Amino acid sequence: MDVWQLVLVGLVMLLGVVGVLIPGVPGPAIVWAAVVWWALSDTTSTAWAVLIASTAVLLLSQALRPLLPSRRTRRTGTRRRTLLVGGLAGIVGFFVLPVVGAVVGFVGGIYIVERIRLGSHRDGWAATRAVMRSAGYPVLVELLCCLLVVGTWLGVMAWG
Repeated sequence: MDVWQLVLVGLVMLLGVVGVLIPGVPGPAIVWAAVVWWALSDTTSTAWAVLIASTAVLLLSQALRPLLPSRRTRRTGTRRRTLLVGGLAGIVGFFVLPVVGAVVGFVGGIYIVERIRLGSHRDGWAATRAVMRSAGYPVLVELLCCLLVVGTWLGVMAWG
């Protein structure tokens, strides 16, 4: 697989990760499709192992979906911008502090938006908990699963 094809695979994965944050875009499916594209082009055993692991992680994400609250932000009163900022902070956090940083960044991003909007720590933290209970957990689970897949792919590309 040449460099340009790898760049395109990476861009499709990035589109899928951002798609998790945008309602109506099937982010995990896009990330999985990028891994399939890469694995079919690079037919090494490592590529197939990454595909199998990615499939398992993304299926786990989908299996957890019914156990989590709905992602419908309009019904819960959660602003889309709040989840978008939290998601972007989670993506940055994942790469700054691997795996754990995604959770810290996601919750921290939501807290910062709510703190600025409401003006106090107490109200900001209460709003953050409400957002997480209403719509934050499903977004966080999908985002974390997609980031794990992308991080695994990047690790294989860097060290493989």
